Amino acid sequence: MTGNIKSVGVVGAGQMGCGIAQVCTVAGYDVRLVDVSAEAAASGKAKVAEALESAVEAGRIDKSGAAEAAARILPVGSLADLAECDLVIEAASESEEVKRSIFAKLCPVLKPEAILASNTSSISITRLASATDRPERFMGIHFMNPVPRMKLVELVRGIATEDVTFEASKGFVRSLGKKITVSEDFPAFIVNRILLPMINEAIYTLYEGVGSVEAIDTAMKLGANHPMGPLELADFIGLDTCLAIMQVLHDGLADTKYRPCPLLVKYVEAGWLGKKSGRGFYDYRGETPVPTR
Repeated sequence: MTGNIKSVGVVGAGQMGCGIAQVCTVAGYDVRLVDVSAEAAASGKAKVAEALESAVEAGRIDKSGAAEAAARILPVGSLADLAECDLVIEAASESEEVKRSIFAKLCPVLKPEAILASNTSSISITRLASATDRPERFMGIHFMNPVPRMKLVELVRGIATEDVTFEASKGFVRSLGKKITVSEDFPAFIVNRILLPMINEAIYTLYEGVGSVEAIDTAMKLGANHPMGPLELADFIGLDTCLAIMQVLHDGLADTKYRPCPLLVKYVEAGWLGKKSGRGFYDYRGETPVPTR
C-alpha cells in the first residue's frame, strides 16, 4: 500500500474491473467492487477468487495469501458504498456517456480528498474530469488486459490534474508491482494509438481479401514475432471495444487513416464481439476456435 491510499473502489465487475480488483487486493488494499447489481458484483468477486486459485496452482501466490486477498474484496450493490474509499477506479464500458453517468452519481458520495480515476483506453481524461467535481484529483490509470499478467500501466493527466494526485497515482501503481508509462492526453494515449490502427489494418487486409483470418494471424505471429495474431487479439479485446477506440481516434484526430474498417462495424452490428460473445473473427463455441472467414 502507499501514502494515504488504503482502500480502493472499483466500478465495473467485468474482465478489466475484476483484474484491477485482483491486483489491488493482492497488494494489500481493501477493495470494494460495485456493478449494476449486488449479484453482478458478487459474481465478480467469485471470478477473482477463481483467478486467485489458478494463481496458487501456477505457483504465483501461496494458498494463505490467496485466501487473505479474496477476503479483502467486498462486493457492494451501490455507488454510495464507495463513500469511504481513498481511490475509486472506474472500469465501465468504453462509452463516454456511460462514464459521465457513473461520475454524476459517484461524485456526491465520495469524500472530498478521494482520488477518482478512469481506466478508459482512449477517451480524453480532461473531458471526463470536467464532468466531475474534482478535476484536480482526477487521473487516467489505464491497465492492460489481462491485468494480473500485463506489467504496464499508462498514466494520463488531465489539464487540471494536480501534481499531488499524479504523484499519489504513481506510488499506487508502483505498489501493485507494475511499470509506468506516462502519456499525454491525446486520443487513445500511447498503446492503443499504435495497436488499434494495426488491428484495424489487419481487418482491412481480411476485408480486401489479401489473406484469410488464419493466414493473417500466422503471418504476424511468425513474421513479426507477435505472441498473438491481430485478429485473435481483437477477439480477446472485444470487437466493440476495438470499434469504440477507432471511433475515438477517427473523431479526435480527423484523419482518414483511423477510419474503422466496415467489416469491423459489420461484426459488431451482428453481435459478434469476439471471445466474450462466442463469435468474432473466430468461432469459440466448439472445443477449438475456428476462423469465421
